Amino acid sequence: MVFPAAGTGPASAAFPSPGQDEPLRRRIGVLGTLIWDRIVDVDGRRPPVEEWGGVAYGLEALSAALPEGWTVRPILKLGLDLSERALAYLASIPHLEPEGGVEWVPHPTTRVELWYRGSERRTERLQGGPPPWTWEELGPKVQGLDALYVNFISGFEMALDTALTLRAAFPGPIYADLHSLFLGITGMGFRVPRELPGWGAWLRAFDAVQMNEAEFELLGRAWGDPWRLAAEVVGPEVKLMAVTLGREGAAYIAAPDFDPQPLGWRRTRGQVARLGPVLTGKVPPAYVVEEGDPTGCGDVWGATFFGRLLAGAPLMEAMEAANLSAARNAQRRGATGLHRYLKGMVEGS
Repeated sequence: MVFPAAGTGPASAAFPSPGQDEPLRRRIGVLGTLIWDRIVDVDGRRPPVEEWGGVAYGLEALSAALPEGWTVRPILKLGLDLSERALAYLASIPHLEPEGGVEWVPHPTTRVELWYRGSERRTERLQGGPPPWTWEELGPKVQGLDALYVNFISGFEMALDTALTLRAAFPGPIYADLHSLFLGITGMGFRVPRELPGWGAWLRAFDAVQMNEAEFELLGRAWGDPWRLAAEVVGPEVKLMAVTLGREGAAYIAAPDFDPQPLGWRRTRGQVARLGPVLTGKVPPAYVVEEGDPTGCGDVWGATFFGRLLAGAPLMEAMEAANLSAARNAQRRGATGLHRYLKGMVEGS
């Protein structure tokens, strides 16, 4: 089963200039993997939970963070084994338009088991999942989009050559959470941290990248100091590196001429780097959640951050909003209905 393909015209054709009384409409694509999670506290303080996770956290957070006039196109390969449940879940998130972005594939749904001791992840095991997107498959899915949020949930969403082709062909801003690119996998499916092969090319494939503190340290091993590496890397191509720091909040390293409005990022692609000091900063957490559930916090952070930048928020304000959303996510379990909680419409569970 395949949804009808997206239109093949440029964004300007898909979205004619609105009149005075017609609001501007825009679309953001979200490329990732919808996961069926099983979350287990090994100390038994809470019963196990099974429900949607992975890119579900980003979809829910974007639904809450984007301004009026934006819709979200999930770009997903979904297994037929949970097709009805997956379709019902996607339909529960406001502003999502699965048509044109979702493909059903004859592969089992990606499943992940997460074992925690306290609030620290101990073990992650991945099973099943669809093959990566090829450019021939992905190209039609990004037609007509104004922006793209890429979340490497499994790390197998697409190969490097596809990512580089995407960057060359897609004119809008591309924000990528590199998370699982830093995870290798054993024969039994257990995920293990690793340095990112081809990290320089991966960084050049996106306008802005996100990673957590441990991943940032892995990235910096080639230079000895990840902050010095980041200062050397940011410029006209990768304009921003965002680093989530858990209980310490989040930090950023940006090009000297960084424009916080993503829809303007394409203007600097291919230009010579400007001289001057890079921009850096750190935003403390909104509050610290003791004994919370960290599942999906990084995904919620990135989706909220990019969504608020697209809404026109200044850089630090967008990071503050992302810190708040990540903290609120840690106060509940699972992704279903998260958009309502992030907007303060319901209490956490």
